[in-house]
Amino acid sequence: MITPAWTAPKTVSALSTTRQGGVSVAPFDSFNMGLHVGDDEQAVLVNRALLTNQLPNPAVWLNQTHSSEVVVIDERSELSELPSADALYTRLVKQPLVIMTADCLPVLFCSASGNEVAAAHGGWRGLAQGILANTVAHFKAKPSEIIVWLGPAIGPSQFEVGPEVKECFCELNPEHQSAFKVKGNKYLADIYLLARQQLTQLGVINVYGGEHCTVTDKSQFFSYRRDGQTGRMASLIWRN
Repeated sequence: MITPAWTAPKTVSALSTTRQGGVSVAPFDSFNMGLHVGDDEQAVLVNRALLTNQLPNPAVWLNQTHSSEVVVIDERSELSELPSADALYTRLVKQPLVIMTADCLPVLFCSASGNEVAAAHGGWRGLAQGILANTVAHFKAKPSEIIVWLGPAIGPSQFEVGPEVKECFCELNPEHQSAFKVKGNKYLADIYLLARQQLTQLGVINVYGGEHCTVTDKSQFFSYRRDGQTGRMASLIWRN
């Protein structure tokens, strides 16, 4: 497990799984969290049970769709079916929220008071559509009182994109130009920098993480860009 190095209050817990420590076999070896990737369902359920053993309660999972939709989890939430969205927010105590990734950017949020937490799935499409802004908008805390951790994602030397992706972001904010470097007729995109720029624009100044690369660190991380068929990591946050 990776534990965020950030200034979150002690009343908030967070972690990100690696690919190590589970029961799935190649190419999902071994701690795969994804039920939708072709792995043996029973192996995934064992892996999720191993994860749940480290949590105060079972986590809330999503059907992630690369959208900008945020689901609020409260006492009235009916969770008999997976919500289709790409972020979760709650003020409940001991209710873990989980995001799955295998190159996309997991983003964990908490208020400085520890009363609010959220988790977002930051693929480039979600970032372009405003998933971070929509998540921040659910907080009662001011943006300057929100603390964010950027979990393991594809690194800036590996994320090759077409000019249409660069144009999409630069139309949103000219500052995003600095997150793209020319590579032939394509670009290398820095998804960590894109997220930081968007969060700064929102007034969120306490941002941590962003040091991993899921593509180059094969021993620790699943990577869809590298392997195609592969497992998924989970990033979680909850109030104690």
